[in-house]
Amino acid sequence: MSMDLAAWNALYHARNAQNGRPVLSRETLRRIGQFARPHRARLACFVLLSVASALLAVASPVLAGQVVDAIVTRARLDVVLGLAASIAAIAVAEAAVGVVNRWLSATIGEDLIFDLRRAVFDHVQRMPVAFFLRTRTGALVSRLNNDVIGAQRAFSDTLSGVVGNLVTLALSLAVMLQVSWQITLLALLLLPVFVWPAKRLGTRLARLEREAADHNAAMTTQMTERFSAPGATLVKLFGEPTRESTEFATRARRVRDIGVRTAMVQWVFVTALTLVSALALALVYGVGGFYALRGSLDAGAVVTLSLLLTRLYAPLTALASARVEVMSAVVSFGRVFEVLDLPPLISDDPQARDLPEGPVSVEFEHVHFSYPAADKVSLASLEDVAVLDTRGGEEVLHDVSFRIEPGQMVALVGSSGAGKSTIASLVPRLYDVDTGSVRLSGIDVRRLRGASIREAVGMVTQDGHLFHDSIRHNLLLARPEATDDELWDALRRARIADLVAALPDGLDTVVGERGYRLSGGERQRLTIARLLLARPRVVILDEATAHLDSESEADVQAALGEALAGRTALVIAHRLATVRAADLILVVEDGRIVERGTHAELLAAGGRYERLYRTQFLGDRPDDRADCCDLHALSA
Repeated sequence: MSMDLAAWNALYHARNAQNGRPVLSRETLRRIGQFARPHRARLACFVLLSVASALLAVASPVLAGQVVDAIVTRARLDVVLGLAASIAAIAVAEAAVGVVNRWLSATIGEDLIFDLRRAVFDHVQRMPVAFFLRTRTGALVSRLNNDVIGAQRAFSDTLSGVVGNLVTLALSLAVMLQVSWQITLLALLLLPVFVWPAKRLGTRLARLEREAADHNAAMTTQMTERFSAPGATLVKLFGEPTRESTEFATRARRVRDIGVRTAMVQWVFVTALTLVSALALALVYGVGGFYALRGSLDAGAVVTLSLLLTRLYAPLTALASARVEVMSAVVSFGRVFEVLDLPPLISDDPQARDLPEGPVSVEFEHVHFSYPAADKVSLASLEDVAVLDTRGGEEVLHDVSFRIEPGQMVALVGSSGAGKSTIASLVPRLYDVDTGSVRLSGIDVRRLRGASIREAVGMVTQDGHLFHDSIRHNLLLARPEATDDELWDALRRARIADLVAALPDGLDTVVGERGYRLSGGERQRLTIARLLLARPRVVILDEATAHLDSESEADVQAALGEALAGRTALVIAHRLATVRAADLILVVEDGRIVERGTHAELLAAGGRYERLYRTQFLGDRPDDRADCCDLHALSA
């Protein structure tokens, strides 16, 4: 390695160092070891080859010195050629070892990234909905990308670097002391001057890198928000292009200015280290030449010392920053473990069983529920706050009890924030109750396997979500093994087959982010088609037509009729006309069921439902016989 290359190597390590003094605890090492254990055979080979590479790196300068001595003493040609052949063989061996070691480094590193990412992804998949409501998506994605890669670097870079540099340093120092201990000690006197720029400017570079990363993140956030369909629409409606451009330019200018400062610090860094290396070489040549001319040192020894100098300074510089690299990797591992240590609040009981076949009843028995506090489901670092919000834990459902018989439709009505959607979210076990129980066919959902609940319960929300993918893949999410015929059948029953057939790519048409290339009614019908494909035995409709125009609502209502046919249903509707023929209507206020009965019974009672109904239809259709699209009638 040349001194210039050593300088750039030191620069790389300095730039990637992190500030702070994390604790390298025994527990952290144990957990890191758990991830490394499946790769221990390859890690052992990796370390051994790193040692071999270091041995070969020191052998070449020694042989080069012998070649010079052979030339000066006019040795036989076969001796010179033999030494040259040995140097060539060492070079080939060093290249071969380097290729194999690089392959091991890449496979171990990529496998570790795979293991960590899969562990984090699988763990996050088990987290409750409350976790995703609080967490910044970008921060979570960063754990799967930046922090995982930072942790991987501990094995692919730091481990081999520490082992190889220790061996190279020990061998180089031993050989140099043997050749000339006086020149070796003089060369070591310049070591502090070599290391000082690496420590001083390296710290500054690391700070600039983090500052640039923060500004880049702010710039990226603005682009991400403004370039999404809803963000772009919001800006066009309320924003000012000039103001947006100015804000973006301010952030971009900061990134540019830091880039210039970073480039200059890098140049000063490398120039300083290169200058020191040149001075060290001059010292070796000067003092070594003096001894050689006096006859107390061979000319080949001077060459050997000069070549070994790079093997001495470069490892020392790298080892000086090794602790920072290790600590950086520990920080990355710690941030990954931080996510893995968040316990999922919803998990399958070891004795959990499947829901029996056949029609399903739904029963709430004395249910009390409060949303989990932030410290139970989130991390301050994932919310980008210094301290988690201590609020939460207040009870939002109070002694809720009702039963839906197989095939019945029960409707939840009430003012916004009354607790209707919260009740609905407990059926598919998006949350667990505090006390009481939610039962499917008489079995507490906490005693059922999660997969069995997902197969039995289907839900359509007011904002049906679609992935940025094709129609086919959005539908297959419900049943991956479904055939094209089954997909088209679901689309026909959802009243959207003709639209999909008219699209240029049919089922392979990409719907865009969150399905924004489709209208609201079209998105809802696609989510209903997905529900029909899943064939659930219990259907939950959470204000599925709340934000649609009359024409779209009629189409969606017709599709919902297919979804409800023969199934147990829990329907939340703001428009009371859609639930008039429900078997049972529950009026929810402040987390309590304050009234229950049929439409006619509740109107006759003259209570909260009657006031809601009259208020909604006052001046429009005061006659309680007025009817909109009746879900129950459509499902008949």
